Amino acid sequence: MMDTKAEKDDLAKMPPKQGNLRDSNSEENNLLFTDEYKQALEKASYEIVGNHSAVEICGWTKKGLKEEGGCYKQKFYGIRSHQCTQMTPAAVACDQKCVYCWRVNEMFSGQQDLMEYANDDPEDIVQGSIEGHLRKLSGFGGNPKIDKQKFLESQTVRHFAISLTGEPTLYKELPAMIRELKNRKISSFLVTNGLHPEMIEKLRDEDSLPTQLYMSLDAPDRRTWKRIDIPLVPNFWDKIHSTLKLMDGLQTRKVLRMTVVKGWNDFDIPGYAELIKMAGERVMIEVKSYMHLGPARKRLSKENMLTYDEILDFSNKLASELGWKVIDEAPNSLIALVAEEDWDGRVMDFGDPLTGHLEPSFTC
Repeated sequence: MMDTKAEKDDLAKMPPKQGNLRDSNSEENNLLFTDEYKQALEKASYEIVGNHSAVEICGWTKKGLKEEGGCYKQKFYGIRSHQCTQMTPAAVACDQKCVYCWRVNEMFSGQQDLMEYANDDPEDIVQGSIEGHLRKLSGFGGNPKIDKQKFLESQTVRHFAISLTGEPTLYKELPAMIRELKNRKISSFLVTNGLHPEMIEKLRDEDSLPTQLYMSLDAPDRRTWKRIDIPLVPNFWDKIHSTLKLMDGLQTRKVLRMTVVKGWNDFDIPGYAELIKMAGERVMIEVKSYMHLGPARKRLSKENMLTYDEILDFSNKLASELGWKVIDEAPNSLIALVAEEDWDGRVMDFGDPLTGHLEPSFTC
């Protein structure tokens, strides 16, 4: 269904984009970051990679090095937090301004046209991300609280979480980047906002699908999506539907991630169920509470978080609506996993941390 005239008018009334980021930097370095945004990222411990990418050490990577547990993706899917690189090839642009985003999206949202100039080589992005990741880990080697074996293993990156900030599917060479990861036997979890079905098609057609594809599913209807995700492109609801339908039949692992914000999108479970059905069989649903972190604290309050009991209640109601079940839980991360059924390959075996990394075959 096309956007209504009123919705198009609302989009047209949105504030104008900030000045062209490219113009604010010297011809010499050709960075697509403004100086202000670059400084904000570096202050937040990001490392800039090339002209439009970035990497940051995840808090769960640090915890993994100290034997303090791993992130929920380790529990749910088998990836090793201490060997995971968190990065994005599109740090300079996103075409939504999600209210729950704990990144500095005020500085880059609406800059999607800028990604036309994002021409860094995918191999350089992968290599630069690994090098930046390892540089940031180097100081942990002398920490007496660090498990020495885990630190040794961390020097071999086995997994890329392609999310961090911005919208990764805006990077034109994303298929080649994922193929480069496969060549290096590095698994990949790609997160998309669902507004670029043409890139999902390209990944499929070029045999470049990630190990696991995530799509954010943040609302049960068009009006709520517009309110919570603030899409900056026309026909956003059509694009969301197209991406969901494309997920049906993709030969890779598929996840719909629901970030639940109390009072914003914690309703209409039948509406969510209808959208989920578009994605076909063997899709998993992550039901996760909004986290009151970073710049999101300026947009929402701590009261917008759900308790784990509330997340589990919402998850069970969604599972009941679908005829599915809750198959795993991570209470410390306020998240539950819903699927039609569990299966042996859900938690992947990546082999020995140092010598073997088994890129799993399609098991969904």
